[in-house]
Amino acid sequence: MKNCKAILPLLGAAVLLLAIFRALAPAFLSGSNLLDLAQQISVNAILAFGMTLVILSGGIDLSVGALLALGGTAAAAILPAGGFIAALAAGIGVGALFGLGNGLVTARTRIPPFIVTLATMLVARGCALRFNEGRPMSIALTQETFLALGNSRCAGVPLPAIFMGALFVLGSGLLHRTRYGQHLYAMGGSREAARFTGIGVARVEVIAYVLCGALAGVAGLIQTAQLYSAEPASGQGFELNAIAAAAVGGASFKGGRGTMLGTLLGAIIIGILDKGLNQAGVHFSFQYMVKGAVILAAVGSDVWRRKETR
Repeated sequence: MKNCKAILPLLGAAVLLLAIFRALAPAFLSGSNLLDLAQQISVNAILAFGMTLVILSGGIDLSVGALLALGGTAAAAILPAGGFIAALAAGIGVGALFGLGNGLVTARTRIPPFIVTLATMLVARGCALRFNEGRPMSIALTQETFLALGNSRCAGVPLPAIFMGALFVLGSGLLHRTRYGQHLYAMGGSREAARFTGIGVARVEVIAYVLCGALAGVAGLIQTAQLYSAEPASGQGFELNAIAAAAVGGASFKGGRGTMLGTLLGAIIIGILDKGLNQAGVHFSFQYMVKGAVILAAVGSDVWRRKETR
């Protein structure tokens, strides 16, 4: 019942936005436009799923945008000689490796995760720019299997949207059907209490960052396939979209509160805003203002809810 009360306002907000943009742009609710919207949302939603895990632990990951770029460029570099499977392993593996570094440094040194992941963001971005001297790396049209990751459809549904749905199901199952999910919520609620009950908080934290990094790598593979090119400078600002989706979805930056369903709806709301404002001809500068206001409102709402429950 509590989750339903939290989700209903998000559903209402999504429906309201769809109605508003339908009035501003009559073609907004066409089938083709909604499928395009689902495809566009997929990358941010996948990043936001990983971000949710980290936020639940009481942390933050500012490196996901850079890891998206690095995962895509690593895959593009491996693809011609190594093939499809090696490219997948490179893209996801490099994200998971950097995530492991984030988790270990944060858990072992207690340096604030904001600082740790900010440093990782710069290192990962530098590594991405080292590939091909910072120039885009085109994906050959003969690499059909790889390009299908971002451009194919199954029963009319874009494959990236299917990946998003599958990862949503897996993420929800991880949080609500496994002991790890219980430990993650407990740790985010109170690290000391979780440690007192025997939970290995360092292990739980490291796993959250590894999964976040791996999902950034997945998002990088999809975006690279969508663009037919690996862009070393891509993903800038994507961490803000992921944080916004999690915040709008009800994840608490204090840790211990949030769901994958809320994050998915948050990503949908952010996606509707982006696409709707674009199609309505709103200047891109105003879009930044709207996102900032949305994040502030979401975090403010979380603070207010916490005060009300005390």
